[in-house]
Amino acid sequence: MTPAVIGLSSVGVLFALLFMRVPVWLALALIGIGGNIILSNVTVAQFIAGSTAFDMSSRYGLSVIPMFILMGEIATRSQLSATLFASARVVLSGLRGALSVATIAASGAFGAISGSSVATAATMTRISLPEMRKARYDDGFSAASVAAGGTLGILIPPSIILIIYGAIAEISVPRLFAASLLPGIVLLTLYIAVALTIANAKTGMVPSETSAPFRERVIAALKPWQFVLLFVVTIGGIYTGIFSPNEAAGIGCFGAMVLGFLERRLSIRGLLDALRSTAITTATLFMIVIGATMFANFVVQTRLPNLLIGMTEAMDLAPLTVMTIIICLYVILGCFLEGIGMVLITVPVFLPVITEFGYDSLWFGIIVVIVVELGLITPPVGMNIFIIQAQAPDVNLGQLYRGIVPFLAAPLVLIVLLFGFPQIALWLPDLLY
Repeated sequence: MTPAVIGLSSVGVLFALLFMRVPVWLALALIGIGGNIILSNVTVAQFIAGSTAFDMSSRYGLSVIPMFILMGEIATRSQLSATLFASARVVLSGLRGALSVATIAASGAFGAISGSSVATAATMTRISLPEMRKARYDDGFSAASVAAGGTLGILIPPSIILIIYGAIAEISVPRLFAASLLPGIVLLTLYIAVALTIANAKTGMVPSETSAPFRERVIAALKPWQFVLLFVVTIGGIYTGIFSPNEAAGIGCFGAMVLGFLERRLSIRGLLDALRSTAITTATLFMIVIGATMFANFVVQTRLPNLLIGMTEAMDLAPLTVMTIIICLYVILGCFLEGIGMVLITVPVFLPVITEFGYDSLWFGIIVVIVVELGLITPPVGMNIFIIQAQAPDVNLGQLYRGIVPFLAAPLVLIVLLFGFPQIALWLPDLLY
């Protein structure tokens, strides 16, 4: 059996383990270690496992992950998301579907601090869903708005998935953050367009609302100044080259703590809870990263990407056809796999293929994140759908599925736009760097 065939068979075993509910990190590590034993011997496999765990745990570029997670945790406990929603609600008042639009807008803004779609969806479910129910919005439409808005957390910088992709593809995090900003704004706009279309087409699902006076709107727009300050200092500092991502994350954490205490929204207990939650989340992520690196080392040794390149060249497939197949595979996998695990499993295999066909790895990173976002809200196993259902068990799952279908069009339209106009992702990093 050739190494490439061993690699291909191991991928099949990996997915079998994942469907058997084996934890992602363990499945990746087992395939990586077991594969290296088959290709080499036990001693080589032990060396790779030990050195990988040490190298990834001590990698300076990944130290930014716990800092951005902590900043998001502190922002959550400082009730910044509630302020964002309340402000957006007043500013947009009088617009049919205003609460849905406010939810999506606040989710996008909060995602720019938390960097996590799951955290954004969980937070906004607690804040905005009760308000939309109180205003007699349709449950399916309300929950779908939260689920869709929650996906913005992994595209609008800072994004944990983009940091991990950068580590795999060896692309600088500032370039990835710059590449994701415009697509993030476009996706936010597309989600809002979908929400407004539904609200105006199906008026029975969304009641009309009274409009707030202009003065109240101006005051409401100025209330989330903490968010603006944090975003400008951290992400603006990265874009302008004043801070490295690590420095920006540290400053952002410190700033979030200071603002939380000054506003009396953060307590010592809240800070300790944030630190505890950050430690657990970081440990989980690093276990997945370590396991995925072992798997990637094994894949490289099997020369599986070379086999795939050879197969596509032998079949004389056009580059666009290859990319379409890869995106379809991501959409299918997104229905069953968790986002970070999906990125870590697939990127080492697909990245050499797409670069061989002339596609930009920076552009491909944005495509991957958008497809992962699509997986977060795609039935039957979209992560954001179950996050909402877990916190609001009285929301009918079938109703939620029906409500989310129109929102699936937004990321699909963005993918088409990125194929037609790659500069949506590449213009800003080319300008800044």
